[in-house]
Amino acid sequence: MKKISPGSETIHASCVAMGGRAVLLCGVSGSGKSDLALRLLDRGAKLVSDDYTILRRDGDELTASAPPNISGKIEVRGVGLVEYPAVTEAPVALCLDLDQPPERMPADPLPKRTILGREIPLLALNALEPSAPIKVELALRLLDSARSRQ
Repeated sequence: MKKISPGSETIHASCVAMGGRAVLLCGVSGSGKSDLALRLLDRGAKLVSDDYTILRRDGDELTASAPPNISGKIEVRGVGLVEYPAVTEAPVALCLDLDQPPERMPADPLPKRTILGREIPLLALNALEPSAPIKVELALRLLDSARSRQ
């Protein structure tokens, strides 16, 4: 992680917005970040950033955006760098860990990843499973459900 200004840092993660909320796709190179992002985009998500994401803390909210040099671009393995419509920023709702094997039945509530002092729900996911985009949508739906019960 690289600090770019007080209250912000750049992390190695792709990011898409779903229903106005950002989902961070965190993993090492080759873990499927861009592939999963592309499949989520095909299901209606909006691109925020590919491969590197700037995170900024605004009060209790963590906001994701793209570094200017890669804004509106996604690397499609085997095709190349492709221009793609993107949103400027979105509040972070979920962090996916693409490096850890998913648990059969994850904890409820989900564990958290702390970024810039803000706790974000963390879900391990195999990005290359055909059902991965659906699992992301379901995880967001479950987070919404849990939030409405509070």
